[in-house]
Amino acid sequence: MSADTPVRVEVHPGREAVVEFDPDLTFECVDSCTWCCHHGVMLYDREFFELGEHADLNDATTEFRCEDFVRREEKDHDETAEDGCACHFLRGDGLCELQAENGWKPARCFVYPVSIRTENGEMHVDIRESAWDHCEGMNASDRKIIDHLDAFLPEYLWDVENPDSAREL
Repeated sequence: MSADTPVRVEVHPGREAVVEFDPDLTFECVDSCTWCCHHGVMLYDREFFELGEHADLNDATTEFRCEDFVRREEKDHDETAEDGCACHFLRGDGLCELQAENGWKPARCFVYPVSIRTENGEMHVDIRESAWDHCEGMNASDRKIIDHLDAFLPEYLWDVENPDSAREL
């Protein structure tokens, strides 16, 4: 298997993805990195309602181009982007409040550093260009992404009308 040749991988029973990145690529979140949390997180419809079980949607979300996002806001701690802003749920200790306190997070948080696009009804996955520039977890472990795609791609993404990850707040 070559990095130049896309390969089909069954991620969940009956759910395949076309992998367009080097199959030897590894990724592991590192404690000191919160770069992916510096952005607004798009919510798929199902997740918007699930988030309502854990947070006040009026405080935590915003709508942009008819899509719902977790609000990006000013923070009074160092775990922020250059403009002092980060995800509504990013705490000063670098942890996600949703994940730490509720064991839940949106699919877009699971997906990083993978990008998703659909083509001819098939899900294609690659690595975001921004991950190579900002993410310290790229090739930082022995955990091959291709062997753990189920952790990056929740099964319900195959049922989402437009799971493409290129949309941002």
